[in-house]
Amino acid sequence: MSTLWVEITATRGSTPRDAGTVMKVTATQTYGTIGGGALEYKAIATARAMLAKGETARSETLPLGPNLGQCCGGVVTLQYTDKPQVGEIVPMNQFIISPHGPDPMHLWLWGAGHVGRAVVKGCHRQAFDITWIDSAPDRFPTSVASNIKTVPTADMPRLAAHAPTYTHHLIFTYSHDIDLALCAALLRHGAASIGLIGSETKWNRFQRRLTAMGLDPAPITCPIGDKSLGKAPDQIANGTITALLSLTHLKATA
Repeated sequence: MSTLWVEITATRGSTPRDAGTVMKVTATQTYGTIGGGALEYKAIATARAMLAKGETARSETLPLGPNLGQCCGGVVTLQYTDKPQVGEIVPMNQFIISPHGPDPMHLWLWGAGHVGRAVVKGCHRQAFDITWIDSAPDRFPTSVASNIKTVPTADMPRLAAHAPTYTHHLIFTYSHDIDLALCAALLRHGAASIGLIGSETKWNRFQRRLTAMGLDPAPITCPIGDKSLGKAPDQIANGTITALLSLTHLKATA
């Protein structure tokens, strides 16, 4: 046995993906996504531990709460099996959104997971000057376009305090705690715009926490993307990039 399939078989409350979503896991690779972040990391680790032991089936129900470092508030049931599943394995399709004007937007991306990679693939080189940040070099693809600078750093919130204030930011790291710290750092420092991936539940909790810090969360857009397009990484990226370019176009027109 060299492959396991992980399927979301049931959800309750706010969750990053819906029932029927499938991820394929081998000892060295994955294909598709069940939502990214801590939930996905745990599922991959479980699947690989099962592969190592020769285990072929398991089911587990996971609350998306403090134990996973997430605050979506929902519950996900995962089914692990060695039998190929026909659910929705969402590929990372590349789409390109053309620029509205001659000047590139300065965009800092926080997180090199599924959504971060989808945003990078969707950004036209002439439209964006991208700084891409995550915690370690091996979290980035082996090669990136010439308009992208990758920056591994162990302390992302500290780096945020040194970003040019004309920069637009998109936050989608693997940790809700890091997301919150980045939001706080950017609100204190200033930014052209701040976008945060998350559910309504996550955003409600972030608003309360940021307010308790004496910060006004109003400048942050959360959730990012266009809900009507769907929850897949490329769908989130498509809506997010379109919104960013529309924002810049409106400012230029004004």
